[in-house]
Amino acid sequence: MGALQVETPSKDAAVLDTQSSPLSAAVIGEPSPLRKMISVASIAAGVQFGWALQLSLLTPYVQLLGIPHKWSSLIWLCGPISGMLVQPTVGYYSDRCTSRFGRRRPFIATGAVLVAVAGILIGYAADLGQMAGDKLEQTPKKRAIWFFALGFWILDVANNTLQGPCRAFLADLAAGDAKKTRTANAFFSFFMAVGNVLGYAAGSYTNLHKIFPFTMTNAATSIARTSRVVLISIILLLGLTIASLLYVKDKQWLPEKGDSNVKTPFFGEIFGAFRVMKRPMWMLIIVTALNWIAWFPFLLFDTDWMGREVYGGDSAGDGKLKSLYNQGVHVGALGLMINAIVLGFMSLGIEWIGRKMGGAKRLWGVVNFILAVCLAMTVLVTKLAEAHRKTAGAYAGPTEGNRAGALTLFAILGIPLAVTFSIPFALASIISSDSGAGQGLSLGVLNLAIVIPQMFVSLGGGPFDALFGGGNLPGFVVGAIAAAVSGVVALTVLP
Repeated sequence: MGALQVETPSKDAAVLDTQSSPLSAAVIGEPSPLRKMISVASIAAGVQFGWALQLSLLTPYVQLLGIPHKWSSLIWLCGPISGMLVQPTVGYYSDRCTSRFGRRRPFIATGAVLVAVAGILIGYAADLGQMAGDKLEQTPKKRAIWFFALGFWILDVANNTLQGPCRAFLADLAAGDAKKTRTANAFFSFFMAVGNVLGYAAGSYTNLHKIFPFTMTNAATSIARTSRVVLISIILLLGLTIASLLYVKDKQWLPEKGDSNVKTPFFGEIFGAFRVMKRPMWMLIIVTALNWIAWFPFLLFDTDWMGREVYGGDSAGDGKLKSLYNQGVHVGALGLMINAIVLGFMSLGIEWIGRKMGGAKRLWGVVNFILAVCLAMTVLVTKLAEAHRKTAGAYAGPTEGNRAGALTLFAILGIPLAVTFSIPFALASIISSDSGAGQGLSLGVLNLAIVIPQMFVSLGGGPFDALFGGGNLPGFVVGAIAAAVSGVVALTVLP
């Protein structure tokens, strides 16, 4: 079986077969030209620009606002909650949207506008807090934290409103063609990498205020710099979204008269999807969930790990420790940019590599073991950096070897991340096309396998780390174990 290919379903290999069938209207006809799929996929660059800023800067930012490290992971709880509720809901209603602008475009446009609003709240949280009464040197900055949290919740709702319909739109444009579905998802992953590169580059560049002097504010800190880059991310996202939605038309969907499926209640549809879900989709969900249990501790705290464990800094320490922490976060953002470059090249080669390796099952299993090894190696890098500080002094910072080792891990992790961003969604789209299920709902169900692990990490990550003396290593070790288990499951159980 070729890369990412799924065998024709039979009664022994049944796939997700929900009560819904609105997708059937979308898969009739010829697939759209590749250039239109690329145009829609390019929206991912704008979406991921904002996510890259979150991953590289916002965990340190919330700590500078005054939230302790062990509780900062709770800020990320809004992501899984909104993903668990919003994306299945948006998927369900986008499958049934009868707007003259099409099924997916209204949701994509709404999500883009909400991202812009959220970006302003997050990027200028410290300034808004100061206007609301926070003192410039006050810690914690209570009003700023409220503005930040509100913007963060809106951002996660907006991203789930935007990203799910984008992937469903790609599946609609592929019209059931498995190869085009895989190619479309590979380009989506590629543009996510482009957004990551831009976001991490902005996060690691310290002189943005010289390029955009109008973004200088009194309350913004050198580590956050969100007020400077948020404007760039908003302009990029809105520009790509407007251009794509004007260029690619979305056919209006009109239900057939007497179609009882349209009357199916939303929660009945969700529960019905799980009730009749067969082995291939369940296996896909299990591997995806284990995979994201592995990814989230690192994705949430990678730059914090660089600043805290590798560089030996402390966001709440004295001036020298804060400086070390900031240096580590900057280098972590550079590592994430390198990661994104590898991710982009890997995304374009997934189809070819998958064929050479014997299919999606083997490729996904192997890269999960790569993920496990890299997460385990963070322990070695940390211990070497700690040993160096014991002899050179607490303010010494890491050696060039420590720094190079950490950046190498960031680079290698781009390989499994490209597969994680592509293969599960391509398989879910192919499975739902074969079964006649709605693309939006099917991708929403798969998203539950992502957001539930994220909720687990957000709730338990900080307190779990605190049980072992604080820091990020305990979560990374759990991630390494989960990655190894997901690799075994992918190789032995995934159809």
